[in-house]
Amino acid sequence: MNTITQLSLQERDKAVNWHPYTQMKTAADVIPIIKGEGVYLYDHEGKKYLDVVSSWWVTLHGHSHPYIAQRVFEQLNTLEQVIFAGFTHEPAVQLSENLLNILPHNQNKVFYSDNGSTAVEVALKMCIQYAHNQGKEKTKILAFKNAYHGDTFGAMAVSGKSFWTKPFESRLFEVVFIDTPTAENLEDLKIQIGQLADEVACFIFEPLVQGAAGMLMYSAENLDELMQYCRTQEILMIQDEVFTGFGRTGKLFATYYLTEKPDIMCFSKGLTGGTMPMGITTCTHEIYNAFLSDDRHKTLFHGHSFTANPLACAAALASMELLLKEETQMNIKRITQQHSEFIKMISLHPQVENARQIGTILAFDFKTGNGTSYFNEIGKKLYNEFLQRGMIMRPLGNVIYLVPPYCITYEELDFVYQNIIKVLDQFKD
Repeated sequence: MNTITQLSLQERDKAVNWHPYTQMKTAADVIPIIKGEGVYLYDHEGKKYLDVVSSWWVTLHGHSHPYIAQRVFEQLNTLEQVIFAGFTHEPAVQLSENLLNILPHNQNKVFYSDNGSTAVEVALKMCIQYAHNQGKEKTKILAFKNAYHGDTFGAMAVSGKSFWTKPFESRLFEVVFIDTPTAENLEDLKIQIGQLADEVACFIFEPLVQGAAGMLMYSAENLDELMQYCRTQEILMIQDEVFTGFGRTGKLFATYYLTEKPDIMCFSKGLTGGTMPMGITTCTHEIYNAFLSDDRHKTLFHGHSFTANPLACAAALASMELLLKEETQMNIKRITQQHSEFIKMISLHPQVENARQIGTILAFDFKTGNGTSYFNEIGKKLYNEFLQRGMIMRPLGNVIYLVPPYCITYEELDFVYQNIIKVLDQFKD
């Protein structure tokens, strides 16, 4: 396509589309993307961009992966959709079997939805109705400050209070927000939780990394101790692995850094390798059994039109096969090691503070003298500078982070590192 045609596409887009997390009045023109291949996206002028953030953390194996595409194509020619109430199909059964096989052994049942927010909504409803079905009314939810669990109302309610949620605060249900655990505050957190335990339906958390908050990382050891205490207080635990799942932290799931296991787990993002939307909520037999009754009122009344969509299931099955291959696991280890070496170097840069990493997730704060903020204007300048250098990076304000596809090569990742240093030098005080 020629440039004139693509400029027309920009104009047409502006006339009809409302983009996410975008102030449309001041936003720059969108970039038309016409092709994706491996770690690269190609625009209308033929310029390629290295997708360092895996297109919002979803594209595990790179763009347009031929194996996933082939599996989806085959499924499309067999069965594209069927209502999942009263019916089932092979891809859904096989995906549940395969996923439960690599999750902690206490995860026994799979509930399908269509994105990360709805996976969280399902989990919250499970916990609240779990108590209700047993004749108990528990009205409080426990969550971490700075949490992010999605943009639907339930998911917003358990996300940290911010400019994002302020217009809706009067419509959000009651949540008790606590600090992430440290060696210094653990005992105080236990006291606080203990005083509320009888009223708490569940505790929801992002394990080890609070992504949207700025890639804030905290200790597995301290989280484990907090989870163990919640277990003694009979508080159900929801582990939101929408971001951290499927290898991002260096292990298949962040839960494998912990000895204590949650009652419920949430998945999306990398689940289908970035191919199409899908959400999954898994739970224990104990939770599932609380909904089994001759009384139909104890049913979990939740569903989506595209629940367990066969095409999404086929994509997820293919992505999981790729994830478990030795080659992919070796790539994850290599990226983790490369990040570790880069962290040592970049930590010494005068424009960098709080460099941090877990697995394939690397982040640091661009030093501004004013702490970190999503609305820091430096983020827009850094974003544009990286674009000019052929990299898609989306700083969270002044927090620069990398979440690359697992197929990125040593040389491509080194290219990213070198350009980060050049940009930091360029913006140096």
